[in-house]
Amino acid sequence: MAAACPPDLIALAHRLADASGAVIRRHFRTPFDIVEKADQTPVTIADREAEEALRALIKQARPDHGIVGEEFGNEREDARHVWVLDPIDGTGSFATGKPVFGTLIALLEDDVPILGVIDQPITGERWIGARGHATTLNNKPVRTRPCPSLKAAWLDSTSPSLFAKADGEAFQRLAAATLRTRWGSDCYAYAVLATGFVDVVAEVGLKLYDFAALIPVVEGAGGVITDWTGRPLTRRSGGHVLAAGDARVHAEACRVLAGG
Repeated sequence: MAAACPPDLIALAHRLADASGAVIRRHFRTPFDIVEKADQTPVTIADREAEEALRALIKQARPDHGIVGEEFGNEREDARHVWVLDPIDGTGSFATGKPVFGTLIALLEDDVPILGVIDQPITGERWIGARGHATTLNNKPVRTRPCPSLKAAWLDSTSPSLFAKADGEAFQRLAAATLRTRWGSDCYAYAVLATGFVDVVAEVGLKLYDFAALIPVVEGAGGVITDWTGRPLTRRSGGHVLAAGDARVHAEACRVLAGG
């Protein structure tokens, strides 16, 4: 059995989230420029300054560790331990003054996520999942809720505009099979799934920095998170992510997405 994530690394994750949160709170609901990146996603000064703060702290505390970040690329990504950073997942929400976004911090060990943080610095909520530990929200354990079937499930996703052609058709089948569909949560959807308030999350186009931190959080709360075919998420996954609080619903959702 793999060893539990060491307490000192969990403590470092808290320090990282504290540092990024301080930057983000300073810029929230203030005037700033919004720049469109080459991939047509927005970025702000808060994204960049928060990632700079995270990188500086990692290099100081663990200079032998690698870093994969959304805004400033990769360093030592072949190291045994690699931090994966998304300083603001949900920049659109941040830029429009809505506190439905989060900082995502993950630690990979031999390419496997052993630690994940979803930090919402405005509401003061912090979910941490770590191998060998139960997922916590502000240091209190949380669990997903049981859900017997898709027809009783609440589904969440970021935006209908992200689903095109076959992906859109598959998502519509999934939405039609569920009780309710909600939009606009970004990483916050996985946080509330881990806390027992959402049953399914399905998304496409995610990069490693979008989903690495989600895996320990969801799994440590009793949920299941994979690609749309039920395969484990890896650095080479194509960006289709399916999470469910109940394994029965996850299996059913995989069948629906596949056309069954």
